[in-house]
Amino acid sequence: METLANLESFVRSAESGSFSEAARRLALTPAAVSRNVAMLERNLGVRLFQRSTRRLTLTEAGEKFLADIGGNMDALQAAIAAVSSDQGEPAGVLKVSMAPSFGIGTILPLLPAFLQRYPGIRPEWHFENRPVDLIAEGFDAAIGGGFELAPGLVSRVLLPAQVVAVASPACLRQWPAITHPSMLATVDGIVMRLGQTGKVRRWTLRNEAGEDLSTVQRERMVLNDPVAMREAALLGLGVALLALPDVMPWLKSGELVRVLPGWHAHAGDISIYYPTRRLLPAKTRVFVDYIVDALRRDGLKDRLAGTLDGQA
Repeated sequence: METLANLESFVRSAESGSFSEAARRLALTPAAVSRNVAMLERNLGVRLFQRSTRRLTLTEAGEKFLADIGGNMDALQAAIAAVSSDQGEPAGVLKVSMAPSFGIGTILPLLPAFLQRYPGIRPEWHFENRPVDLIAEGFDAAIGGGFELAPGLVSRVLLPAQVVAVASPACLRQWPAITHPSMLATVDGIVMRLGQTGKVRRWTLRNEAGEDLSTVQRERMVLNDPVAMREAALLGLGVALLALPDVMPWLKSGELVRVLPGWHAHAGDISIYYPTRRLLPAKTRVFVDYIVDALRRDGLKDRLAGTLDGQA
């Protein structure tokens, strides 16, 4: 039996005479649409399009096939959406990508209550430090920062990612009080090397008065993952500059201490990304709404965004 994706790619390509235009309508890549149509042709054993560099043209078999199924596509889509809409219980596999530290520390604890409300949803969550291609890789949503908002995607901001300096209490007892960002150059630093450029990450810290100061840390150790940096800080190996959501539980427990509490850096926003399909599956819609509401509830969003006057 043919998949809806293959049939829909064929119908929209036939209507527009272009894989690129069909891809725009379906929030897919042109390569994905072309691949879906080729799979349909292979499965049917007939050629549906004559392809040229300028335009797609239906073959005789393609014209007959379009006449048979074209008018039923909208009804079929509506029926599929209705199955998992408010008329029924949201259900199905929910494939989501998120950064490990934020995902495990902040989003994963929300899962029990979410599944209690929506027992028909089965999470398939990928914890990885990379901006995934939602459309090509088949993700329902992604949570993180630094995503390119490609055509066919929308985003909702969850919270700003404030970067703060942290260290263990034992580590701080070794040094005089750190009262100014320039003093970070005099103590052991745990810094991050960026995989894309190979350079060590530098932050510009800002205080309440609006002063900006570029940081220079003494590189006691260089790591490539924020979770490893946090663990190194917990082990007392130096001062690390990390996003507040990644260290909030340890600041609350006292295992880490905020260094330079009046200073922070802004690392952009943490957002939730999902496709702009006209008939967004109910499982995706309720997940997006639930995460947005949960972070706002009880002031969690404000606490994770950070404050400039203390331990956050």
